Amino acid sequence: MMKIEALSFQLEDLTLAALACGNKEHQPVLCLHGYLDNAASFLPFMQQIMQQTVQQGDLLASRRIIALDWPGHGHSDHRSVGAHYHFFDYVSDLVALFSLNNWPAIDIVAHSMGAMIASAFAAAFPEKVKSLTLIDSFGFICAPTEQTTSQLRKGVLSRVKPVKSNRAFSEETAIKARMHVCDLKIEHAKLIVQRSLLEVKPQPSNSIAGDDASTLYRWRSDTRLRTISPYRLSLAQGQQLFSDIKCPLQLIYGDKGMDMVATGVEQFSASVDNLTTIRLSGGHHVHMEQTKEISYLLSNFFNKIQTSV
Repeated sequence: MMKIEALSFQLEDLTLAALACGNKEHQPVLCLHGYLDNAASFLPFMQQIMQQTVQQGDLLASRRIIALDWPGHGHSDHRSVGAHYHFFDYVSDLVALFSLNNWPAIDIVAHSMGAMIASAFAAAFPEKVKSLTLIDSFGFICAPTEQTTSQLRKGVLSRVKPVKSNRAFSEETAIKARMHVCDLKIEHAKLIVQRSLLEVKPQPSNSIAGDDASTLYRWRSDTRLRTISPYRLSLAQGQQLFSDIKCPLQLIYGDKGMDMVATGVEQFSASVDNLTTIRLSGGHHVHMEQTKEISYLLSNFFNKIQTSV
């Protein structure tokens, strides 16, 4: 019987945490979460895989599934003092992770921000990516070149540290706060939030009014994640980068997901020769809602790649 286990990967300058299931001897499928999420966003998918009976020819049910916590997220380390969370530094993290594990070209499944990072990684390091499945994300966040100066100014000013609150809060308050800013169902918000919280020993004066729960928490995530990037790719740069993705590419998106997915397909798909697009009923976290369908689509996708080799 498979079970979900905790992993850690010691890179040169920080430790990355992960959740995993499946046979350690089998080739991994690397799952990459979105902004301010964590590896728990893939827990429903992993639980679905564990319930499936391994069928002959099914290249998913017998695989090793690894869901990573990005730096500053979940249980992974924060970046060092003075560092920030530049987009391309996440690509560097993946290069270090692949080198540590001596991974060959593997399949990557990536959601939202993770999909953008994985796309850049697949473009720059095609020898490391066997296939790429993007979930409710396509292309990159770009900005007109004439906004370069204003983007730099906003980014630098966002790094001016506000006074950090020492208030603690209940799990229920945290879940409500997360649901207020996204379309997550309560059971899915709970999974992500629980991995995002750090239990504290509160003083009588530092809890939020109304939070009389016996256990109080603060967020684990690095507050620097909320700063604004001081640079953006231009559309031409993003399109050039996306044009170098040569592996089989699959987009799965929710019909009630992010509007920017449709814009991304319009702006970035022209240069892609090997693209499969599937729309499912669901929101931005459609991979948490439609686990059975996601597992079926991935299994089919991997099987087609295997038979075409």
